[in-house]
Order: sequence, then structure tokens, then C-alpha cells
Amino acid sequence: MSRFDTAIAEQIWDMKYRLRQADGTPVDGTVEDTWRRIARALAETEADPGVWENRFYAALEDFRFLPAGRIIAGAGTGRSVTLFNCFVMGTIPDSMAGIFDMLKEAALTMQQGGGIGYDFSTIRPRGAEVKGVAADASGPLSFMDVWDAMCRTIMSAGSRRGAMMATMRCDHPDIEDFIKAKRDPARLRMFNLSVLVTDAFMAAVKADGPWDLSFGSKVYRTVQARDLWNGIMRSTYDYAEPGVIFIDRINAMNNLAYCETISATNPCGEQPLPPYGACLLGSVNLARLVSDPFGAEARMDLDVLDDLVRVAVRMMDNVVDASRFPLPSQAAEAAAKRRIGLGVTGLADALLMLGLRYGSEEAAERTEEWLHAIARSAYLASADLAAEKGAFPLFDVEKFLSSGSLREMDEDVRAAIREKGIRNALLTSIAPTGTISLYAGNVSSGIEPVFAYAYTRKVLQKDGSRTEEEVVDYAVRLWRERFGDAPLPEWFVDAQSLAPLDHVRMQAAAQKWIDSSISKTINCPEDISFDAFKDVYLAAYETGCKGCTTYRPNSVTGSVLTVAEPKVEPAPAAAPVEERPVRAATGGEVVYLSDPLDRPQALEGQTYKLKWPDSNHAIYITVNDIVVGGQRLPFEVFINSKNMEHYAWTVALTRMISAVFRRGGDVSFVVEELKAVFDPRGGAWMEGRYVPSILAAIGGVIERHLVTIGFIAGEGQGLKSDPRADRVVVGEKRGPACPSCGGYDLHMAEGCMTCLDCGYSKCS
Repeated sequence: MSRFDTAIAEQIWDMKYRLRQADGTPVDGTVEDTWRRIARALAETEADPGVWENRFYAALEDFRFLPAGRIIAGAGTGRSVTLFNCFVMGTIPDSMAGIFDMLKEAALTMQQGGGIGYDFSTIRPRGAEVKGVAADASGPLSFMDVWDAMCRTIMSAGSRRGAMMATMRCDHPDIEDFIKAKRDPARLRMFNLSVLVTDAFMAAVKADGPWDLSFGSKVYRTVQARDLWNGIMRSTYDYAEPGVIFIDRINAMNNLAYCETISATNPCGEQPLPPYGACLLGSVNLARLVSDPFGAEARMDLDVLDDLVRVAVRMMDNVVDASRFPLPSQAAEAAAKRRIGLGVTGLADALLMLGLRYGSEEAAERTEEWLHAIARSAYLASADLAAEKGAFPLFDVEKFLSSGSLREMDEDVRAAIREKGIRNALLTSIAPTGTISLYAGNVSSGIEPVFAYAYTRKVLQKDGSRTEEEVVDYAVRLWRERFGDAPLPEWFVDAQSLAPLDHVRMQAAAQKWIDSSISKTINCPEDISFDAFKDVYLAAYETGCKGCTTYRPNSVTGSVLTVAEPKVEPAPAAAPVEERPVRAATGGEVVYLSDPLDRPQALEGQTYKLKWPDSNHAIYITVNDIVVGGQRLPFEVFINSKNMEHYAWTVALTRMISAVFRRGGDVSFVVEELKAVFDPRGGAWMEGRYVPSILAAIGGVIERHLVTIGFIAGEGQGLKSDPRADRVVVGEKRGPACPSCGGYDLHMAEGCMTCLDCGYSKCS
């Protein structure tokens, strides 16, 4: 029998985690082979590898412990890959040479798929004097544009994408521009943004006092703290960014406050890290540890939980030694502190099995109890490892035990650390677990509530076709197995039906025993008032959260919608061009034609002049359109230049783009592909914006034409890939299309835009 509960779980294993040879031949015959491969690889450093291989295998079996996807896919493969998920890069120097050294390091890290975090507060503000060159600084946002272009290039090269997090202090002179940056839908699309909010700033907000914006020792201007706070809240209310990180709390509670200062996090926010810090992740599947689910004796088996956590800590500690790293500085940082991020998944399902309503006070109390038990077991296991293998190199017993997190720890745990030391400086973190939770049978993700108890997902098959499968939440499936078609009880709530403050209560309950941080999204209804929305953030601050991420569906961020397949009658063989089905710019229907459109004798069009800096000749771009059903659609492109060095590639580009346009449908993905091209020799500044290559500039010209004719709504509103899918939106509003499959089932979960149709996640 298959060890998988659902077909989709097995498909995810097959596509993402199963080891294959270079020609695609499977090496892992079954998921048991995958578990054995991981267990054997992580037991190699043990004095008795055979014993620990079996214990590690038992922890992995039946999806009870879920290492992060990089470990599942990479451990024991012999490949030069990192098993760490996320990194915070080095401090950016305030110099041109230093900035581009950091860009190179970021590119090398992202090439291996690592998500990275950066604090851009160290770059002088826009307009500041640059001594020695008689120029003014362009500011941190201009360099963020360069990072953004680099990330797009890594993507266009076919590498596994890694997300990026950019942070900026609330007292930086460019903070207002940072807050508003994502209002331009074409800008910084590869970044998540978060403001580093200090305790002093929050006090000034409450007092409605002044707030200095400064860099170095110079105050550039003074604003009202409450006005700046309202600006952050307004952008988040309307655009879902930036997030908020309570940076003073993070540093005050850090076990390593005596030897590091944190100013950035990984892309989803669950790992605040110092310069060159790296995190590895894994999750205990709480949904698998409930005995007698939905029964009179339903309970979390705390003895089994304790044993599982202790084995998981040992496995994750061994990952530090087994992993490779993109940069030597990252390897040194990991070895010096041996950070691990052990978290949970399936929390909401486990609560459901005990008859507890997610968000209730009783559920929060039970969550705190379970996370306390996990923290105890993890710290005691790490102390035992220190006695056996040695403490982490930077361990200082008195300073460590005096840190904010350890002051709250149980006295017997503190005594064990004082006696034995501790192997890992930090141990707990709650990360996004969307894919591994689906692989484990669609248990609820992380500490999030269940998003949907059942939904239809399109699954890509090996032959390129897609099939539809119902995906049912793990707890709901157990309910059905036990009670048949009996209706779900009232305590079955989902992310959309919960009050925002219920989300905050659960995050705060979990945070008390998590020494790093938590990736969580607080879902807010569209009609929440602005004042009530601000109260969510204040509640998160007052209840001890280390950060806050919300999502309010609206016309910009998108709404969760029901979708249905369109019924399109095939066109008669002799149908004139005007009767062929096409995509209207304002409609929801996308239909791809099997034959290219015929070219009329005359077409309307527009010619644009593009002058690339440092080029002796301008490029002229002509875009001609065809009118079908009253809608103007792009039909062909001509690109001309007197520079003969451009001749071959402009002809090739002309023919390729025109061929795509003549196929009809939503061809705006062409724009996104062009705009993603990065020239390693350098781009140029055009109209106040960094353009990474001449091809990207051409893409921008075509995009503006598509906006002008009404084919797309605005810059950045086209698709990033060709979905080749036909769908009809039921309802009046829809959000952005998924960049992977083109569907419209994107939702925010654990700080990441995630597609229910194909499993794409912005942060994976």
C-alpha cells in the first residue's frame, strides 16, 4: 500500500523530492527510499550511524517529522546543494564598490536557490552628498532596483528562484519612499518589504510626538511619528506591504544578544538573522500525534512529542555539518552558532481533533502548552548534545542564560544548560510549510488556520496535461472516515471567517516559546475599517509578537474567487477572423487559438523611438494592432536600428514576438520575459528608473503600448508566463494571475503568496 494519504501528496513527492538520475530515471523507488536516504545521510556524522539511521528513519516515517524541502530533496544525493533555506546577507557598505560586492554575494546565494534578507538602512539617503565625486547619492531604493533586476535574471536563467526581503529602519530619511515603493506594480516585484520598527518609535506614535529621520549623525528632517505610522498602515491596508518587524524586541529576546545584532530577516520573517546568518528548517507534524481524534479520549501524546522533538533536534544539528553553503562566511556563521529552526505544522488540524476552535482562548492556551513542551524538549536535547559533542563555539553560559528568551525558561532546563552547555544557540522557529504540509496529506500549514477544507486543484501530469483533483484537509478527511457525511461541527472555522484579533491571539501564544520568530498571515476582511486595521498591529505589538503581516483582499491585492471552466464552442472551419474567440482586456476569459490570426492588408500601429544611453544609434520599435470584436490587440512588432551589431538579434526578436502575438490570447507574458533580461555589462537609468538591459527597455516600450490600447490595465499588470489555460472568473473581482500556472487562486499564507492550483509559492 502507498504511504501517501492522497494522490496529490504522492505527486508532490514525485515532482519535488524524489531523487532521480540526470536522465530522469528514479533512484528513490518509494517514499521509504527517500526517508532512508535522508536518515542515512544525516546519521553519517554519528559515532554509531546504524543506530541513529534507524531512529531518524522512524521519526520521518508516516510524515511525523518533516524536514524542510531542501533537506528532503538534497540530503544524501551527493549534489553540491545547500540544505539551508534562507540567509541574511552581509552588512551593505555605504560605498559603490561595497554595494556591488554585496550584489555579487547575493547572486551567488540566489543561484543555489536560497532566499535572502538585506537591511538597506546602511545606504545613505537620496540626495545626500557623495564626497570626492561632486555628486548626490541616488539612495537605497535605486540599489534595491538593481537587486530586483538581478533576481529576475536568476529566474530567467532557469534556476530555482529564491525570494528576497528588504528591511529599512523607521528613522531612515528615505523611509517614506520605501513605504510607498510597492505602490508601483512594476517595481521591486522580487522583494518582500518590512519596516524595522523600534520601541522608541512606538512610544512616539502613542504620544503623537515628533520623530527624527536621520543618517549617521545628521537629522535630515522631523516628522510626526503618528503620521509616519499611518503611512505604513495605509500602504499595508491598500497594498499588503510593507510588513512590520519589531526589531528592538527581536534583539532584546535574542539568545545571542551578547555577540550579534539583528537588522534583517529571511523573506518570510520567521528567522531574524545577523549578517551572513543562515537557517535550516524542519517541522513536527502535530496532526499525526493526536490519539483518538474527535473521540472522547482525544489528546496530544506528549510523550511521543517529547521523543520526536529530541530526535528531530539531533537530525537538524547534523544538517549543519552535512550541508554546503554558497559562501564561506555563511558556513563560518552557521558553524559558530549552530542555529536550527524547529517548528510545527498541522496545529489547526490538531486543535480541530480535540474539539477546539482555532482563535479561541482555550485553543490559544493549548497552543502555548504544546509549544512550551516542544521548547523544553528541544533545549534539553540540545544540552544533552552539548555534553556529548560540545557546545556551540560562541557559547557563554552566564550571558546565554541572561538573555531575554532564557530568562523565561523553566529552571530545570536552565540548570541542564548551566551543567552541560548547549549545542545550538537558537532552536525554534515556525516557517511556511505549504508544500511539505501538502506532501504530508494536506495537514494545516504551520500555525495557520485551515485555509479551505476542500478545494479543486489542477495537477500537472508528466505528459503536460492537467487534471483536476479534490484536495481535502487532513482533519476533515479523518472526520469523514469516522462520521461519514455528518456536518462539520461549529468549531471548524477557516482563515476567512476568523476575526483578525483571533489570529493575533494565536500568534502571540505561539511566540512565547519560539526563540526565533513566526511566519504567519493575519487575514483581514475587505470591509475592515482603517482604524480597526491599525488596531491589529498595535495588538500584535502589545501581546509580544515580533512582527506582523496582514492580508486584506481588495482590487489591488486580489480576492479569493471561485473559478469554473468556460464552455467555448469550437469555431467553424471557415469562420472569419472577427468571430474567433480571444481574450478581452477587461474580461476574464483566456482562450488560446490553434491557428495564427490572418493578417489584413492594413493595420493600425505606432512607432516609438528608443535611445539607449551610450549608443550612437536609436532603435525604432513599431507595434501594429488588429481589431477583433471591437477590441484592439497586438499583432506584430518591427524593431529597426542603423547599428549593424543589432541586426541579427533585432530580426530574431521581431519574428519571435510577432509569431507569439499572432497566436492570440494573453500575450503580455512576452513583456515580462523581456523586462527580466539582465545585461551583465550593466543597464542604464532611464526616466528615473534603472533598466537592466536594452531588451528590458524594449519590453517596457511594448508594455506601454499595450497599456495605451487597453490590452492590459497598467505597467506590471501582464502575466509573467504563458498559462496556456482557459478559465472563467465567477464574480466581479479577481486578483493577479499565478506566475507559474496562470490561475487565479492565489492567496496569502504564512507571509507568502501561494497558488492553490499548482502549489507555487512566492517564497519557495
